[in-house]
Amino acid sequence: MTTENKNIVQRALTELVGTGDVDALAPLLTDDFVHHRPDSTSSTKAEWLAAVRAALIPLAGMQVEIQHVLADGDHVVMYSRRWLPGAEPGIAVVDIWRLDDGLIAEAWEIIEPVARATEHLTWWEPAAH
Repeated sequence: MTTENKNIVQRALTELVGTGDVDALAPLLTDDFVHHRPDSTSSTKAEWLAAVRAALIPLAGMQVEIQHVLADGDHVVMYSRRWLPGAEPGIAVVDIWRLDDGLIAEAWEIIEPVARATEHLTWWEPAAH
């Protein structure tokens, strides 16, 4: 099951990045799919697919390099680097996916601009004024 879940997540990302076809994602998501953001907001399946669709135009040509895909039971974690041509170093992304009966039921996403990674190592320190 763990390998199957990893394959489902990788297929979803490959479909999206490779074809730009957001509609190809829809059948891989449960009807009650929820996407969670670090700011505690979440979106439904329809809202998330609409947001992904809207992002495709400005992100056309985005390169995705999957660094790690780990699975444990019904969860898959993927770490990737993403960038636009000529816009290195790009972003580092951690996606956490929960699968239910072969479909993606929940997703969490954390995005960090690679150029700001060093300053984020001391996030607790007061900002210099």
